[in-house]
Amino acid sequence: MDKNRVPLLLILLTLGWFSCSTLSYAAETVPSPKGMVDLRILETTDLHADLVNYDYYQTKTDNRIGLIKTATLIHEARKEVNNSLLFDDGDHLKGNPLGEYLARIKSMHKGKTHPVYRAFNYLKYDAIAIGNHEFNYGLGFLNAALKGLKMPALNANVVSVKKNKPYFTPYVIFKKMVVDQNGKQHELHIGVIALMPTQIMRWDKGNLEGKVIAKPMVETAKKFVPIMKAEGADIIIALAHTGISSEPYNPETENAVYYLTQIPEIDAILSGHSHSTFPGPVFIDLPNTNMETGQINGKPVVMAGAFGSRLGVIDLTLSYTEGKWKVINSTSFTRPIADEKGHSLVKTDKRLYNLIKTEHEETVDFIKKLGL
Repeated sequence: MDKNRVPLLLILLTLGWFSCSTLSYAAETVPSPKGMVDLRILETTDLHADLVNYDYYQTKTDNRIGLIKTATLIHEARKEVNNSLLFDDGDHLKGNPLGEYLARIKSMHKGKTHPVYRAFNYLKYDAIAIGNHEFNYGLGFLNAALKGLKMPALNANVVSVKKNKPYFTPYVIFKKMVVDQNGKQHELHIGVIALMPTQIMRWDKGNLEGKVIAKPMVETAKKFVPIMKAEGADIIIALAHTGISSEPYNPETENAVYYLTQIPEIDAILSGHSHSTFPGPVFIDLPNTNMETGQINGKPVVMAGAFGSRLGVIDLTLSYTEGKWKVINSTSFTRPIADEKGHSLVKTDKRLYNLIKTEHEETVDFIKKLGL
């Protein structure tokens, strides 16, 4: 071989090896087409018409209650993340003199929006659950009020006697654009279902008998969740207007969250009804519960007290693996609007107050006229 060709041959071989090595390394480090997505889920529950930080019974300010305070927490929680959803878990129309005044004195007039739903529209809730106390004024009042709502009102286990199908929209599947940790956008299909205790048939027998029936919550969820998955839901959130208990389950169980967490396809549960706080010390002895992460049976759960006293938060981390989105991490917690002594921790949402102050002031005036 010509001695002058040897160096040239070595150079060509070296370049060939380097090229192959570089191509191989590049193939191994191609990023996944879909990354990790952080999704924040926010909850209010059991507001009981407490829109304002005001105690109508004692006719004085009470900074431990009021959606005009919780709203500030909602704004702050949304600003902290790229992706968020907001839900109410029910029992929002009745529970104080404002609710009574609007239902029994002023009533619902055509074209008017109930101030609770005016507040929900302003805060842009993604969906709400119907709670058991929504039936207290009758189906006619509820249906009239719901006409002013700009988001889905959900319940899956209250069934029309006449039509033999859910009286309300049982579930929805949102198509939401989310941003992953690398700044890339993806379309996420989020299924949301709502449930409530069957005891409504006793509590509101006069308003409901012959019109609707209530089916067991867990059995209803097991019926609809596979349908939601078949319709393309990537994850499923349950708006469960029911409390938390590990007492043995039966179809009439009032507090069924513990058993809803055992349904594999449900990814997160927003709880309510019992006015408790989860995570919280009341549930310290609950089996298979992690108070630090806010998980029951490995599922994220939150319950934000009542009357707007707290905002519930579930932070999910989703990963796209094996052709589908999966929850790989979660943390649940609540944020209070006041400290233990009742001192306010947040400012008032003045825009929201201005939207609902007419009915608030009318209620205060009505109480004064009654001499209460």
